Amino acid sequence: MTPQTASAPLWRNHPAPSLDGLQRAWLCQPGALTVGLRALGEVRLFVRRETVAALPPIWAAEAGLPPGAAVWWREILMTIDGRPCVQACSFTPWLASQGAWKAMRGLGRRPLADILYQDARIRRSAFRFGRLLTRRADGPWATPRAGCAIEARHSVFMRQGAPLLVAEYFLPEFWALAARPGATGPRRRFPRYGCGWPARPV
Repeated sequence: MTPQTASAPLWRNHPAPSLDGLQRAWLCQPGALTVGLRALGEVRLFVRRETVAALPPIWAAEAGLPPGAAVWWREILMTIDGRPCVQACSFTPWLASQGAWKAMRGLGRRPLADILYQDARIRRSAFRFGRLLTRRADGPWATPRAGCAIEARHSVFMRQGAPLLVAEYFLPEFWALAARPGATGPRRRFPRYGCGWPARPV
């Protein structure tokens, strides 16, 4: 996954109206996604890529950064009971990765939630939603099929004036697990810290 392949063609303030109730509930789940995933089975996290990257215009606009800005880029895969279910990427300005968001670079195989929900000064934006299509089975997505629709969401966390954008991508295997009889649905309570500032930071 690269900044170019990880972005949906268009990000919106609301999930697509064609989605069913289960999909909309998961995409709109507040708080740490990993908490909800653990209710479905054994979650394991694998780091796929960590590097310095330049932001294309679409990601720059979503994060409120200038096009071409240098960022620290992290990509992970989460499996549930051994099945690839959610991919995620996150990025913050290169300087912020050595300052306000320095902890991001020391996470290893721990989720970002370990640093995002422990500080009351961190603020999270509203979600933005998008859809991507896999072009081939051996591409950047951990799915064995081409032509799959991948529902995605992202939000921006702010700490000491520095943004950290987190995008999450729900793979086809996830929806099969989430729809199993007896599967626990997403939590519906609000997150501990507020989400009152705009979806697209200025």
